Amino acid sequence: MTAALGQVPHTVFRATDDLTADAPPEQRGLTRDGVRLLVVSDEGGGRPHITHTAFRHVGDHLAPGDLLLVNTSATVAAEVDGWVAGRGDVVVHVATELDDGTWVVELRTAPDAARPVLGAAEGEVVELATDGPRMGLLAPYPRAGSSPAGSGNRLWAAAELDGRGLARHLADHGRPTAYGYLRGRFPLEAYQTVFAHVPGSAEMPSAARPFTTRLVTDLVGSGVLVAPITLHTGLSSQEAGEAPQPERFAVPAATASLVNHVRATGGRVVAVGTTATRAIESAADEDGTVHPAAGWTDVVISPVRPARVVDGLVTGWHNPDASHLLLVESVAGEALTQVAYD
Repeated sequence: MTAALGQVPHTVFRATDDLTADAPPEQRGLTRDGVRLLVVSDEGGGRPHITHTAFRHVGDHLAPGDLLLVNTSATVAAEVDGWVAGRGDVVVHVATELDDGTWVVELRTAPDAARPVLGAAEGEVVELATDGPRMGLLAPYPRAGSSPAGSGNRLWAAAELDGRGLARHLADHGRPTAYGYLRGRFPLEAYQTVFAHVPGSAEMPSAARPFTTRLVTDLVGSGVLVAPITLHTGLSSQEAGEAPQPERFAVPAATASLVNHVRATGGRVVAVGTTATRAIESAADEDGTVHPAAGWTDVVISPVRPARVVDGLVTGWHNPDASHLLLVESVAGEALTQVAYD
């Protein structure tokens, strides 16, 4: 479903470079749970309440019986160097393996993956560095016109042309997916959350990164519930107006049952991240009843298709016009989202 959304967030703001974290908090003299937290809630009658605090105090804003939905997907090493005849060096980001054994890949400019290569063509061959497999570009994924910029294609379905094995090559020689705004390279461990144990995400499900084992223990001790889902992230777009690509997800039966119980007894369902939101909403009926589910989801949460289950959201900042901002508006409402970004 990677295509232009036809929807634009109502929230208006200007994203400046100084607002972008160019390194993990540990590299900036902070602990994981020492990062800043902005809490915005509706006090009723359209009156917003804003609190500035540190993430370690997130429990002050949760009540016994509230449920945190957390993503158990672990980040994999999905970036490798490559070379294309007539183009030269490229950076290859690998999103996921499809059911037919082909792969979804993105070519980006070398050496720092600052921009997508939108001029690739069907039939081109990408030779991966360090004696890696050769990958043939089959077709734009999931269809032509995957770049909302109006020309070229960002994502491609690609096939291995020899038996060297892309998965093994990524495990041996891959590195975490990174973009040009980072000031350096960081180990794969820096891209994992405390909940991560099912490998599969091309990019870190980053909303859960501030949680620590001690913080989770304290939350559970105070009566806050925690339940797992899994959604393996693909490759997010750096462009405006592109819908999320299909992603693999799973909602266990125990989680579905607990969500339904919490909703029935008046507790809040708080999703940790847009990934957890997408997963649980993909398993919900129109009335918000959640069922066990697994497979691929192309659900796009927005004011047009609003959240039916999630009452609250833990999330990072999103770029202007990003589809994730539509999800935030769906959960929090347009007015409250604008207050948060102001």
